Amino acid sequence: QVQLAESGGGLLQAGGSLRLSCAASGRIFSINVMRWYRQTPGKQRELVAGIASSGSTNYADSVKGRATISRDNTKNTVYLEMNSLKPDDTAVYYCHAIVQTTPLSHEYSYWGQGTQVTVSS
Repeated sequence: QVQLAESGGGLLQAGGSLRLSCAASGRIFSINVMRWYRQTPGKQRELVAGIASSGSTNYADSVKGRATISRDNTKNTVYLEMNSLKPDDTAVYYCHAIVQTTPLSHEYSYWGQGTQVTVSS
């Protein structure tokens, strides 16, 4: 089994910045893609940013230019840094990873429990 543990977030000011971390632990052979999603009440979970094992990244238009996703493969950890925060960035942020647990296994999808980010104006 694989666990994803997010940290960071909290109550932040508009115009400020945040740094989220997500560490994967457990039975891990390799991690393909690591992503950050966010969700507000009554809305679908939306992709914020993703990073492949190669290092290639993609971002939602709403955060492009403000967010940077990175990963440390030696620590099985993904980071999300975002600046120029807006109240619209308020959401629960979830970490997601596609993990291969053994050399012969399929890849499986795992989610963290989420961390609340609240941006006040």
